[in-house]
Amino acid sequence: MPRGRPRKNPDAAPAPKKTTRTKAKATAANLGFEQQMFLAADKLRKNLEPSDYKHVTLGLIFLRYISTAFEAYHEILLHDDPAAAEDPDEYLAENIFWVPETARWSHLQANARSSGIGKMIDDAMLAIEQANPEQLKGVLPKDYGRPALDSVMLGELIDLISEIGMGGSEDQARDVLGRVYEYFLGGFAGAEGKRGGEFYTPSSVVRTLVSMLEPYKGRVYDPCCGSGGMFVQSERFVESHGGKLGDIAIYGQESNHTTWRLAKMNLAVRGIGADIRWNNEGSFLRDELKDLRFDTILANPPFNISDWWNASLEEDPRWQYGKPPAGNANYAWLQHILWHLAPNGTAGVVLANGSMSSNQNSEGEIRRRMVEADTVDCMVALPGQLFYSTQIPACLWFLTRTKNPKGWRDRRGETLFIDARKLGTMVDRTRRELTDADVARIADTYHSWRGEKDAAPYEDVPGFCKSVTLDEVEQHGFVLTPGRYVGAEEAEEDSVPFAERFAALEKTLQDQFRQGEELNAKITASLKLIVPQEAS
Repeated sequence: MPRGRPRKNPDAAPAPKKTTRTKAKATAANLGFEQQMFLAADKLRKNLEPSDYKHVTLGLIFLRYISTAFEAYHEILLHDDPAAAEDPDEYLAENIFWVPETARWSHLQANARSSGIGKMIDDAMLAIEQANPEQLKGVLPKDYGRPALDSVMLGELIDLISEIGMGGSEDQARDVLGRVYEYFLGGFAGAEGKRGGEFYTPSSVVRTLVSMLEPYKGRVYDPCCGSGGMFVQSERFVESHGGKLGDIAIYGQESNHTTWRLAKMNLAVRGIGADIRWNNEGSFLRDELKDLRFDTILANPPFNISDWWNASLEEDPRWQYGKPPAGNANYAWLQHILWHLAPNGTAGVVLANGSMSSNQNSEGEIRRRMVEADTVDCMVALPGQLFYSTQIPACLWFLTRTKNPKGWRDRRGETLFIDARKLGTMVDRTRRELTDADVARIADTYHSWRGEKDAAPYEDVPGFCKSVTLDEVEQHGFVLTPGRYVGAEEAEEDSVPFAERFAALEKTLQDQFRQGEELNAKITASLKLIVPQEAS
């Protein structure tokens, strides 16, 4: 089945690739290569806005990716069966896009310095869409020929992208291209600031969600999927734990058409089949997958959106725990996600911190009903400065349909609280990231608490995590802020006797007094040397 083609059987996972992909080994490409490429590409941007240049660059990386896959298999067919080399079905059978001759990267690279390169790229994109309509219709950017794009800049960008993955096998080149595409998404999100957060969730946050929920198999869903980062990390998790591409069936919805196109390209670059729907009404007004239920749901909805309500939603069956307020969609997202969970499903949702404690309108009452229904499995308070789009503190909600699944302990009537606000490392002046060790600590704590096989026994850690009964949550007015429950971190025992510590402090204080007296004496002596001058 070609990449991205919607499946007729909703229970079937996307077909895995038939060709074996060799993972790129540690090479120079693994150490800062993506960053070097991004900086080099950014120098070519000149006066173009990042939001515009993003599509120019990502579209070319995508074209290079599918062309690399096509041309590698084309060479094999030419050697084995020249007639088959020009049969599109031969490529579709191997999950490879058919690329017409004039759209192949080698053709564009040969004409990179032509003054008409912009139109050539547009024609290439159109030809690829026409050759692969089920997967790519309306997805690829086709405005490279506009006057605002300098043909010299486009040629230099083609030359730069041609360097990606050079020196390795075709499989290694495609892996590197996929990594570069993902890095560029994050780079452009940072360059765009607030607007960048609309299509990109920071990688460390996604890894935390995926590591905690462990989507080994089944249906995975994101109702506001952005550029598809949740899906890429989910597939990566499956493969890193011995599974294969296609063990999970991916579904998503996105209301921004430009962002939807990014998601389609992002997944295609990674060779991931998915059913990603677009409509400009969004998941509330037009739930494209309303009859489906999912084993894992991962979502980073826009925080605190106030313009979501429509009168048609008044009696919506998704509002099982109460009608959400028209002025804030946070509890609409939570209930939409709960509605789509399978009987044994779990969900991880990124929301603003206010969602844990707000009592405005009906939010406190909805939260109470969700807690009493035992749907809130775990709450994680995140450190600040993780997001490109906002400085609003955020948290993770983990929801479930059952707390007594087969193979795990019965945790009904309990909720786990994790306060991770002290974790993370500043990667630049304004932004923080969770390290691999941070992600592992959070995820391992959750797995231990759930009683998973091979997980270490769970223990409360003062200042970090605590397992709390529903009665205790009720005593706190159903506020779900982890800091209320985990307590203070235990102070390390000081092995130095008090008398010894006091003597050292007294000596330091006496030294500071003496230094102060010496400084005062010097200032007084200097003042006496100053002779007031008479005014002339």
